[in-house]
Amino acid sequence: MKILTYIAIWILVSLPFYSEEKEGLIPEFQRIRTVIIDAGHGGKDSGSLGSKSQEKTIALKIAKQVGHYINTYMPDVKVVYTRDSDKFIPLFERAAIANKNNAQVFISIHCNSLPAKKAHINGTETYVMGLHSTDENLAVAKRENEVILLEENYKKHYDGFDPNSPEAHIMLSMYQNAHLGQSILLAEKMEVQFKERAKRSSRGVKQAGFVVLKATSMPSVLVETGFLSNKTEEEYLVSEKGQVYLASAIYRAFKDYKDLVEETPVTKDNDPEVPFIKKTEPEIKKPDPVIKKTELVVKPAEKTTEKVVYKIQLASSAVKLKTNEGSWKNVSGIEVNFVDKTYKYYGSSCGSMNEAVQNQAYYRKNGFPDAFVVAFKGTERISTAKAKELLGK
Repeated sequence: MKILTYIAIWILVSLPFYSEEKEGLIPEFQRIRTVIIDAGHGGKDSGSLGSKSQEKTIALKIAKQVGHYINTYMPDVKVVYTRDSDKFIPLFERAAIANKNNAQVFISIHCNSLPAKKAHINGTETYVMGLHSTDENLAVAKRENEVILLEENYKKHYDGFDPNSPEAHIMLSMYQNAHLGQSILLAEKMEVQFKERAKRSSRGVKQAGFVVLKATSMPSVLVETGFLSNKTEEEYLVSEKGQVYLASAIYRAFKDYKDLVEETPVTKDNDPEVPFIKKTEPEIKKPDPVIKKTELVVKPAEKTTEKVVYKIQLASSAVKLKTNEGSWKNVSGIEVNFVDKTYKYYGSSCGSMNEAVQNQAYYRKNGFPDAFVVAFKGTERISTAKAKELLGK
């Protein structure tokens, strides 16, 4: 791991990045404009199988949730899916989609699996292109690469590569991607988020030879979100909560990576949609109630005030949630907006960002780990940066 880190730092430092602090400009080549979200497998290729699930289904749900987060909170980034439905996409076409769109990042999402004798193993892994160091890493690459056997004339598209040949995988893994350093940095951020945010067991950043990563011309990672061969982890992977947490971790890792590459020093101040709360913060008081806990208020669509306020978004759902049980008992006041066929749940309106961050920290520690700060001018959703400007802070 230390060697991977040193390589990543050396390559990143060697890049000709620059910034113009006075004007706040970032060179175009340094910007991340497009990200490819690749849901592994699909169609006739089910991928790994659990006792009651298929890898292709879970990967697609997580991939679309990641894309949703990026579209919502990073509107300057274009999201391109290699597939957005249950269909079979050859590996060479996935890489071609990334290259054709001149993407700056490629994220391939999968689920892992091991033989029954190793069913106790669980955890996330994030792979980059490179030389595998263990037979286990090689086995993962072989399983993912065997997908090409479902394609017609696969030898034509992959220069005669034989996924059944151990020697072929060894040769493939020796291919060094020009973006290895940045890929490692992104992969490390993925594993940090899986461990610290999603509270998953992290098996770390690894290298192996993957056909889909070899053909991409940008920093690329392949994420194994967990083991379907482990019954407990399978339950987590098929659950909506598990998929949301994993997608949130991938989104945050991508955001952190983008901030680092673009050298954006103002991100945490001007875009606190998912701010980081230090563990050393003093004890957080429960927010004052806005309305009675038993009330459920749906705000009307028409504007009633132009007052600028911050709110804490706790959840969103296509169906109404039960707000009288579980973690919801920790919410002093609940406000619900129905927008674009989605119920959005808020707690604790605040007049300042400091108060909002404190309230957010309270909710995160009391059953809503993904609670984040949003801002409104009347009934209109605005950016928190705009709210600061309007409030003169």
